[in-house]
Amino acid sequence: MKKKFTRNSAAFIGAALLMSVCSINVNAQTAAETAKMNAYVTGLMKKMTVDEKIGQLNLVTGGMAITGSVTNNGIGDGVKNGTIGGIFGLYGVAEVRKMQEAAVKGSRLHIPLIFGLDVIHGHRTIFPIPLGMSATWDLDLIKQSARIAAKEATAEGLNWVFSPMVDIARDARWGRISEGSGEDPYLGGRIAAAMVHGYQGTSLKNADAVMACVKHFALYGAAEAGREYNTVDMSRLAMYNYYLPPYKAAVDAGVGSIMSSFNVVDGVPSTVNKWLLTDLLRKQWGFKGFVVSDYTSLNEVTNHGLGDLKTVSSRAINAGLDMDMVGEGYLKTLKKSLQEKKVSMADIDRACRLILEAKYKLGLFDNPYKSLDAAREKSDIMTVANRVAARSAAEHSFVLLKNDDQILPLKKTGGSIALVGPLANNKRDMLGTWVIGGEWEKSVSVMEGIERVVGDKVKINYAKGSNITDDTTFIKRLNFGPGMVSLDKESPEDMIEDAVKAAKRSDIIVAVVGESQSMSGESSSRSDISIPESQQKMLRELKKLHKPMVLVLFNGRPLTLQWENDNATAILDVWAPGTEAGNAIANVLFGNYNPSGKLTTTFPRSVGQIPLYYNHLNTGRPYTTGPTKFKSNYLDIDNSPLYPFGYGLSYTKFQYSNLKLSKTNLKGNETLTATITVANTGNYTGEETVQLYIGDPEASISRPVKELKDFKKITLQVGQKKDVSFTITPDKLKFFNSNLKYDWEPGKFIIEVGTNSEITESATVNWMK
Repeated sequence: MKKKFTRNSAAFIGAALLMSVCSINVNAQTAAETAKMNAYVTGLMKKMTVDEKIGQLNLVTGGMAITGSVTNNGIGDGVKNGTIGGIFGLYGVAEVRKMQEAAVKGSRLHIPLIFGLDVIHGHRTIFPIPLGMSATWDLDLIKQSARIAAKEATAEGLNWVFSPMVDIARDARWGRISEGSGEDPYLGGRIAAAMVHGYQGTSLKNADAVMACVKHFALYGAAEAGREYNTVDMSRLAMYNYYLPPYKAAVDAGVGSIMSSFNVVDGVPSTVNKWLLTDLLRKQWGFKGFVVSDYTSLNEVTNHGLGDLKTVSSRAINAGLDMDMVGEGYLKTLKKSLQEKKVSMADIDRACRLILEAKYKLGLFDNPYKSLDAAREKSDIMTVANRVAARSAAEHSFVLLKNDDQILPLKKTGGSIALVGPLANNKRDMLGTWVIGGEWEKSVSVMEGIERVVGDKVKINYAKGSNITDDTTFIKRLNFGPGMVSLDKESPEDMIEDAVKAAKRSDIIVAVVGESQSMSGESSSRSDISIPESQQKMLRELKKLHKPMVLVLFNGRPLTLQWENDNATAILDVWAPGTEAGNAIANVLFGNYNPSGKLTTTFPRSVGQIPLYYNHLNTGRPYTTGPTKFKSNYLDIDNSPLYPFGYGLSYTKFQYSNLKLSKTNLKGNETLTATITVANTGNYTGEETVQLYIGDPEASISRPVKELKDFKKITLQVGQKKDVSFTITPDKLKFFNSNLKYDWEPGKFIIEVGTNSEITESATVNWMK
């Protein structure tokens, strides 16, 4: 029977043709813009000397943000001589303008500089640390945080940010776990793309857009023993299936630059690794931007045992490293290596071209001063709207780990609260790790936030209770910046006594405890990831009073909290919330916002379980229950985590039921729909992140017990039910097999949907090719 051609059919064909024409026009426009850029850069490079080309590959520090023992001198002369391509660690309209004018007006070819900075979780208005932001599971919120950071950074003359950090981390001892998005490659990739889009905006030429720099390429989060700058060793299968996907997602999102990591990959330091920087990144993934080293990572290749600075610099340029950060290896050795034919002019030209293309894409050749607007520097930074956004992000990032007897939310009127702990009346540690432009003096303390919410309607009895730590050696290590951690004049014993007295006069104890700003982040690995002993002593004494005790937990990593979980009435993990910390914490404690955060890293019971992560491979002797001998288990502790990946409570209750699959037998490119009913059976409106996991128990290689493949965040009113559906195609079944081919294999698959990685409803399908 012939199908009738309808008006709707014509409309559909017309729309398809219009889309096709639009696509052709966009592609033609892109091709024209690329051709124009190529012609401009080629023309410029024909005028450049070898020294000027090498100069473009030299990135120096302006001295405001230093992350190593080496700094640069003679920057002004270098800019005028054309031997500096970019500066980082320098910001502020007046300061940036001086340097840009020196480059544009003082150098022979008037080539503008690129200005970069570590803008990690906000520039002036500080958002929660990235690990906290990832706990929101809210991609729009994460993208918005990057967009605000870009606007503030450009308002102070910056056009390049060293973010996002997308390293997968399974070891909570590693300090920089705080700077990433946790342990899952799928979620990490989604967040990486959102951050790139937020930073770079609709066009890099916009005055409020910055070029993102994804880091650290690659595998840096797998440092052995969780120790910063340490070596990494893993199989290609682990790389491709678990650690590389977030970098790839950032490349697919159009990230403009990538930073090499300090570690080795297959025995070769990333900074000189041709397979990594050229074969994988450029040839396999099609990356078109430039690669910059980490802070003196090129020089440090010598320590890896690969030769002197001249030797490793020639290896780096041949491998595909385009820009050398701080170490001046390129500046001091490349010309001689060129004369000795150890490097080619083609490699120097390639790197130079990529740096110049980045500046062209940023619009700096059209207007080197495009973001240098003194009015914006006053009007676009730390605005009320920016602070409101930071407060909302913080509220969404908090994870309710425990809430016995529904002690939270607290009442806004009547009664009394003992507010204790070294982080309760503290502004400095609200911002968290790796904050360059943020001003801790402008942050809101927990005490200030609570006072704003309850005023004089609740009696607040405050006592500091303890130092962050009483260990003077530890304090010296924490104080890489002046005054970051100090000892109180009062003795530890007297401080605890003050806290006990405050608690005796109060109905409820709110103890604000955990890590200080410098206890996580770069160069902040810890072998003991518990709350410091000074604070534990205070908590143990408070527990003896047998009063309800709420812990507000500051941390840049998963902590071991077995005692706290067993003894506290409630635990609210607030990470390091940023500028609006106190306001956000008070809003959640007193019920103005119902917490909805979910963990993106597994919390161990003991540091001895590390590395501990949900998407592990199975073993031939898995432990379930029963006799423990000759199974894969510990003699002294349970295998399970204290809090699993995806975990997070709410003030309300969510009930999952009735998982339905549209089919149980599929073939080829069919589509499967998995639907589950979620009901709010509690007493508060709440948000819930519904998570989809898939297991592949019949594969050609051992596969994870389950993998996150999708998620949806929903809001339910009291008593409301909602059917949540996930669309599953063969793309969600793909993995890299032993031949590193990305494909799916037929067989049985276990579909799981639930509130976290451990509590799910499951069903099985058979899917044939």
